[in-house]
Amino acid sequence: MNAKIRHEIFSRLRAANPKPATELNFRNNFELLIAVVLSAQSTDKAVNQATPALFKAAPDPESMLKLGIDNVREMIKTIGLNNSKAKNIIGLCAALVKLYDSDVPANREALEALPGVGRKTANVILNTAFGEPTIAVDTHIFRISNRIGLAPGKNVVEVERKLLKSVPDEFMVDAHHWLILHGRYTCTAKKPRCGSCLIFDLCEFRDRNSFAMAKHGAAAE
Repeated sequence: MNAKIRHEIFSRLRAANPKPATELNFRNNFELLIAVVLSAQSTDKAVNQATPALFKAAPDPESMLKLGIDNVREMIKTIGLNNSKAKNIIGLCAALVKLYDSDVPANREALEALPGVGRKTANVILNTAFGEPTIAVDTHIFRISNRIGLAPGKNVVEVERKLLKSVPDEFMVDAHHWLILHGRYTCTAKKPRCGSCLIFDLCEFRDRNSFAMAKHGAAAE
């Protein structure tokens, strides 16, 4: 895929959604960090159902520490991996209080040193909270980067590296959100909605025509 096509892809995504944003609900950087940690191997919908009560009970790192592991675990019991996530939340809150005056650090190394925070989570925080031009490669971005030929790679680090190199600068800050939303609602895993895809003619997915025809055929029936 050449630079002209990549620019057109993001131009269309921007035109359709000029101000993309995460679908996680949060009011500040602390809540965003907790929500992103909870979203690992879970869905934004599941996280958004659990966090209102959690954030009401513990709106800051100090109150989360007072809540304790057992109460946090109970409040996030509907989310996968709740045992390890509760432990990580308490651990990262302790670190925020001790090392950063309860603020979320705007530094990759500091973020990745927090319990439960890996490269992907750090990228989300740096991008969403601090506006840095990072791209967190989740399952959606990894899938569509390979499927449409945008930035093919064998692992998430390779895809991230290629995206950072190839996405035009003017789109970098929002590219993360556009790609996730496109993968979540259009270029889905099992049945991509090729017939309603706004970048259909730019895509290198070899089966795109069959999925587009299947949609049209179903509509005709």
